[in-house]
Amino acid sequence: MQLEMICTGEEVLSGQIVDTNAAWFANAMMELGIELQFRCTVGDRMDDLMRVFTERSHHADVILVNGGLGPTSDDLCCEAIARAAGVALVEHSGWRQHLQDWFKRRKREMPASNLKQCLLPQGAILVDNPQGSAPGFRIKFNRAWLFFTPGVPAEFKPMVQEQFIPFIRGAFGPGAATQLYKLLTFGHGESALAERLGPLTPPAGITLGYRPSLPYVEIKIFARGESASAALPAYLDTLRAALGEVIVSENQGDLAALVHDLLIQKGRTLSLAESCTGGMLSSLLVEHPGSSAYLQQAVVCYSKAAKQKLLGVSAATLEIHGAVSAQCALEMCSGARALLDSDFALAVTGIAGPDGGGEDKPVGTVAVALSDRTERWVQVVALAQRSRGAVRVMSAALALDMLRRRLLEQEVFATYSFIPAQEQRRERHH
Repeated sequence: MQLEMICTGEEVLSGQIVDTNAAWFANAMMELGIELQFRCTVGDRMDDLMRVFTERSHHADVILVNGGLGPTSDDLCCEAIARAAGVALVEHSGWRQHLQDWFKRRKREMPASNLKQCLLPQGAILVDNPQGSAPGFRIKFNRAWLFFTPGVPAEFKPMVQEQFIPFIRGAFGPGAATQLYKLLTFGHGESALAERLGPLTPPAGITLGYRPSLPYVEIKIFARGESASAALPAYLDTLRAALGEVIVSENQGDLAALVHDLLIQKGRTLSLAESCTGGMLSSLLVEHPGSSAYLQQAVVCYSKAAKQKLLGVSAATLEIHGAVSAQCALEMCSGARALLDSDFALAVTGIAGPDGGGEDKPVGTVAVALSDRTERWVQVVALAQRSRGAVRVMSAALALDMLRRRLLEQEVFATYSFIPAQEQRRERHH
């Protein structure tokens, strides 16, 4: 099956908004073992829409068209495909009644402009949209089925999951056996990973793909066909042996998701002390439902005074070693853990930049500490030549990886090829 996507809208084409729908859709299809073969973006111009619908309908089996179904004058997709296919627009009486009921339930008067959304190309099959006022629809044009969806993510995603996916499965069957497996790596660049894996020739039908997305590189292993699927488990073992501790999770989104699950499974609690990350660590964790089971508190202590008053960092430590130091991170960590006697604590303090660095402690110098009930660990790393955002993101991931390793009873300190450690220390509580 040749699957394509057409994204519409001047605001998407001009970069005024980021097209998150396209990325989400491509990934959702990849999870099903279906590869998107082609994608394009077109503005809200009748001639351009008609041209691209006609052109791609000769190449694809299915085209997901996103956007352009609203009630305003620049929503032209319905009219454009009708013109391209040479059919009339016909009012769908059932959708007119749905719209009237939809507005009535919300105690709003329906604007006359919404009646435009009741018009579908003759012969099109309506696709229900329980979340909004614009119906989707599908229509066969030349070789392809064109499947039209609204651009609002809260409407688009349920329609893909509940209606588009069942449609393609029903129309085209399961297809060849495919499997997708994902290895998430942290602390190593794409080229370094490729160098490790390059000599390992994959079995026929299996391909590797690298997807860098700060702070990770995700390795996608795609097995196409029965024989490739059968060879996948042994090949995965080969990859695991070659990568070792570089892999931080398998078939899971990120370190925060994994740490979240581990803390819940083990019934452990956590406290956080954040300086340069400014609440990023806590935000990553509370994205996941159920984080209240383990996250006791997160202290954002940006100033020296806050580090002293809230976490008990000594004035001598700040005077002698500074706020960005192993000593300060350790005291922040112990202070945070002591507040509610949590099982674990993490602390991060650093210079995110672009200003504030010096010769001894340049921008990108970060100290990350972990403490449990018996021991504590700290490392100072150099994240040089990186943006402020990158320093913060990588610092948060480093802290989570230290905790992950401790929860799994592994050595807390790992060797990361692009995160050089200047200092590492492990000690018992005093």
